[in-house]
Amino acid sequence: MSEDIEDLDRRHVWHPFTQSADAPAPEVVVSGRGALLRTAAGEEILDLISSWWVNLHGHAHPVIAGAVAAQAAMLEQVVFAEFTHAPAARLAARLAALLPGDLDRVFFSDDGSTAVEAGLKIALQYFGNIGQAGRRRLLAFDGGYHGDTVGAMSLGRSSGYFQAWDDLLFPVEVLPFPATWRDDPEAGAREAAALADVERALDGTVAAVIVEPLVQGAGGMRMCRPAFLQALAERVHACGALLIFDEVMTGFGRTGAPFACLTAGVQPDIVCLSKGLTGGFLPMGATVVRQSVHQAFVGGGIKRAFLHGHSYTANPLGCAAGLASLELLTGADCQARIAAIAALHGQRLAALPAGASRPRQTGTIAAVDIGEGGYGGTAAAALKAFFRDHRMLVRPLGATLYFMPPYCIPTDDLHRAWDVLAAAAGS
Repeated sequence: MSEDIEDLDRRHVWHPFTQSADAPAPEVVVSGRGALLRTAAGEEILDLISSWWVNLHGHAHPVIAGAVAAQAAMLEQVVFAEFTHAPAARLAARLAALLPGDLDRVFFSDDGSTAVEAGLKIALQYFGNIGQAGRRRLLAFDGGYHGDTVGAMSLGRSSGYFQAWDDLLFPVEVLPFPATWRDDPEAGAREAAALADVERALDGTVAAVIVEPLVQGAGGMRMCRPAFLQALAERVHACGALLIFDEVMTGFGRTGAPFACLTAGVQPDIVCLSKGLTGGFLPMGATVVRQSVHQAFVGGGIKRAFLHGHSYTANPLGCAAGLASLELLTGADCQARIAAIAALHGQRLAALPAGASRPRQTGTIAAVDIGEGGYGGTAAAALKAFFRDHRMLVRPLGATLYFMPPYCIPTDDLHRAWDVLAAAAGS
């Protein structure tokens, strides 16, 4: 069976972010349980990246699986332009209750890229609807990554992933991101310089500023301090522009609080969500806006409406998974696990070998740099192979090695991962 699947994959499947000419054959995964994946060869692999940051509570969690199965027996899909259903209404209300302020209007979509696209289009149309059509400029930060659709690529044009389509992207002004780490003596100066650039860029023509709050994911787990985001929000709002938080990766407990905007103490105008939204079970995105933003689309005929949507908008199965995942996330057991992972990361980051540099952590996300090299380089391949030899799944971002495990990971297994990291840095 394994050989048949491998052969079918080799002949027909196109894998993401992969150079087919020289990539090793992908392993066949047949099942998962908790933080472990089981291959067709009978090997167990410790998932230290939550399968591309989506799996919050562990693979095949019975509570979420049961919720999806129960919903599938009642209603699997319905057009959302003319109907609603209980899972969508309840999930929207649950998200609004967890987010700060009046972030209480939820637009559902399919994934992180579409959540960002929706947020971008909402921001631009908002100013047209309120009679400020001259606000069309968009500001983003260097190293930011916001997805792979054209609008999201334009916002993340400095990430280094999109050179093949550079001439097709629309203009976005890119500002310096004040990335920092433990015991960084230049953090304050870097923040001050970044804020000065923000102030120079902001004026009455800016529609929106987008940022990955606290942690830039695909850009290399680059982290900033809450004070920078607080100062950024103050300046953006004083200018009259909208602040968009791309929480596709940072949402759902990764930074400690349910959302990074809560960890940072900032009120954005638009929040983009995906990845952990369904606990890793089904693709789904959500764009949550403040009531004042939504109100600009109400009344005045169809041209003022938000003419945007997706075939699987608010899919009932995804909404059921999201509700079950949020119930687990907000429970005392999961909150204790999140705190324990953060504490363990902090403990191990304080005792790193000399070969690991720029130690940094935000909540359950921890990262270090080992060696040099960019995305797809030899350093990343060597680190991945080193951990794979220890039956552990990591996906380094260049020379950046990070851990973002599912919250169910056993303490002993996470310590083992840090032991392997120490060995990799010392080798």
